[in-house]
Amino acid sequence: MDADVIVVGAGPVGLFLAAELKLAGAEPLVLERLETPSEEPKARGLGALATEALWRRGLGAQLAEADVEGTKDLTRDHGTTRGHFASIFKIEPREDRPRTNIWQPELERVLAKHAEGVRVLRGQPVTALESDVDGVAVTAGQTWRAKYVVGCDGGRSTVRKLAGFAFPGTPALLRTVAGQARFAGTVPPPGRYAGGAFLHGGSMVGITEPASNPEPVTPADFAASIRRITGADVVVEEFREERRFGDQARQVDDYRRGRVLLAGDAAHVHSPSGGQGLNLGLLDAANLGWKLGAVVRGDKPEAFLDTYTRERHPAGEAVLRNTRAQSALLAPGPHVDALREIVAELMDLPEANKYFADLLSGVNTRYDFPYPATKPVGQHCPDFEIVDEHGHPSRLHEHTRTGRGLLLTTEQMTEPRVDVVRVTNTGPLLLRPDGVIAWAGEGSPATALTTWF
Repeated sequence: MDADVIVVGAGPVGLFLAAELKLAGAEPLVLERLETPSEEPKARGLGALATEALWRRGLGAQLAEADVEGTKDLTRDHGTTRGHFASIFKIEPREDRPRTNIWQPELERVLAKHAEGVRVLRGQPVTALESDVDGVAVTAGQTWRAKYVVGCDGGRSTVRKLAGFAFPGTPALLRTVAGQARFAGTVPPPGRYAGGAFLHGGSMVGITEPASNPEPVTPADFAASIRRITGADVVVEEFREERRFGDQARQVDDYRRGRVLLAGDAAHVHSPSGGQGLNLGLLDAANLGWKLGAVVRGDKPEAFLDTYTRERHPAGEAVLRNTRAQSALLAPGPHVDALREIVAELMDLPEANKYFADLLSGVNTRYDFPYPATKPVGQHCPDFEIVDEHGHPSRLHEHTRTGRGLLLTTEQMTEPRVDVVRVTNTGPLLLRPDGVIAWAGEGSPATALTTWF
């Protein structure tokens, strides 16, 4: 074997997964088709759960530093730091579960440094993949062999195609093209028009129109799209740093086929509305990393990996559902305009505003466990202050950098399977390495400890 696990793709999901595997005692190898990291600003933020996942691994300071510039850029481009649902910018950010405004290239630099010590081979496009009872052979220039392979290689995943995963879903209704533009002369005001939407803030410009329309390629084509949408003649002198995306919504039925697994966009694609893609993918990596590590170490049987699909597939379905709803609200036409007005009015109600904030952040995601449990068991634990037996305060995330489970207890005890901290200001709590609450309250955590560790 060349590695325990081959991770295909060195984007944020692949890098974070590789670091999690290394922390869990497995030896990963990352294969990336690009010669150098992409500087394309595909995404610009992390939701609460992904932010907390990176906090748990000691990356809070780096995220906070990047958030300063990221927030400035967000305000410049959108005129607000409020979140949005279908470009209705009314969602008040939650102070108790903060997100991070960070451009994807900067996040990749943070995660690359975090994953130092992991072998990352660039300029290695995968061309073949073959599984057998003992492992998987991956051809990328030469043949590499590992016990498992995880495709983190994006929406057009080569691993997904070579391994034969079905990818059912719905085709794109709308297409958005955005980037940095320089105009000559007057530019029409941004907003919704009969033919679509025109976006313009600072130097950022974009269009959203039916996917059936001709796709703009050149600056002249882009000007033609603006004319088709707004009716105004414009001259686009320069158009750069462009980003293109549709709102197709697809998801594999199972995130695992034998020794081949998928994470991030390789497992699910959807509209970027609401900025949920990075959050979803990084949580896939957080969920899978420690489980695959336990199987590689021999602490758990291979069937343990079935919990990955069981827990993460519903989370992906939820995002596909709300992004489809956002696409419906982004479509042009007077009937949709009327619906948007009503949704915007609903978002002025505090409870409705909180509903949309929770929906997009995923903080109410709750996994079904194979033993009886009630909330908050099965949910991702927020960060909070804990006070130890000596009266010393600290934050929860300061105790999770080992990548092991964490047991907060009010009693003096030892438990070799997890880290133990005796606390005085909260009840007993058992956390999995991905920050999910495995047990809470009175009684014994024995069932939870046996199930997960």
